[in-house]
Amino acid sequence: MSAMIEVQVTEVRQLTPVVREFSLRAIDGTLPGFSCGSHVQVVLPIEGRTLRNAYSLLGDPRDVGVYRIAVRLQEASRGGSRYLHEQVRVGDRLQIGAPSNLFALHSQARHHILVAGGIGITPFMAYLAELEAQGASFELHYAYRSGLTDAYAAELRQRLGERFHGYDAAAGQRLDCTSLFAGKPLGSHLYVCGPQGLLDELKLLANAHGWSAGRLHWEAFAAPEPGQPFTVELARSGQRLQVPGGHSLLEALEAAGVEVPNLCRGGVCGQCTTRYLSGEVEHRDHYLDEQQRGAALMPCVSRGGCSGTLLLDL
Repeated sequence: MSAMIEVQVTEVRQLTPVVREFSLRAIDGTLPGFSCGSHVQVVLPIEGRTLRNAYSLLGDPRDVGVYRIAVRLQEASRGGSRYLHEQVRVGDRLQIGAPSNLFALHSQARHHILVAGGIGITPFMAYLAELEAQGASFELHYAYRSGLTDAYAAELRQRLGERFHGYDAAAGQRLDCTSLFAGKPLGSHLYVCGPQGLLDELKLLANAHGWSAGRLHWEAFAAPEPGQPFTVELARSGQRLQVPGGHSLLEALEAAGVEVPNLCRGGVCGQCTTRYLSGEVEHRDHYLDEQQRGAALMPCVSRGGCSGTLLLDL
């Protein structure tokens, strides 16, 4: 991971009972510039270990005086979202990584269709600032539950007018994904951020409507799911590590001083792809194909089997 940036929390806003927004300023110097769709990793020291969670940058890319992130409190939190909701206050200091972008706007798109599910609205806040500045053609579809995951809904409805399409599950409203592909102009691109089920449905529909893979863009940051403890051995050093059920393989490697390149920490970018030489692997990524999985894994989300030892080419 690149050098850390020391920041101070300058504002905290409770947007809904489960969504909290944080404003961050650099302790020394200025914050790096970023492009819409970028995220940062936030270092979270909890329970005797360190988590590095990725959060989208919300603000206008033209304003780098402050970064803004929004965090949903997860029911099955491993501690990261709970730490930010319950312990972080104005004036506290945090460490973050430099911005990375795995979800950029397509520069040649003639029309942009933005689809957000719940907290998936976050990367689109920066998108909207950029699209409005460009005078670009776009529409936003935002599925949420009022009073819970509707952060920014009222603001965006007023700001965007007829370009805003909201779907409140609490009122029985549902996003009809099929309609997103009807009557769209040539050169339209669709961007989606939200639950995996929404992503999967839109991928299937895009294919059914003859859309090329390059016209569908998606992002799904998710914390690694817990699993059974397992043992890993590093072939080059002979070091053996025990990976607890609530820790990812990547976190165990980092705790042992083994740095593995990574960006998303959610199994989608491929940066942390690592060769393994033997052992059972529970693949949980959304990047490697079946052939690649025969020799490689993504330690940010994938795990070894509970029987035997997983041997990594490290």
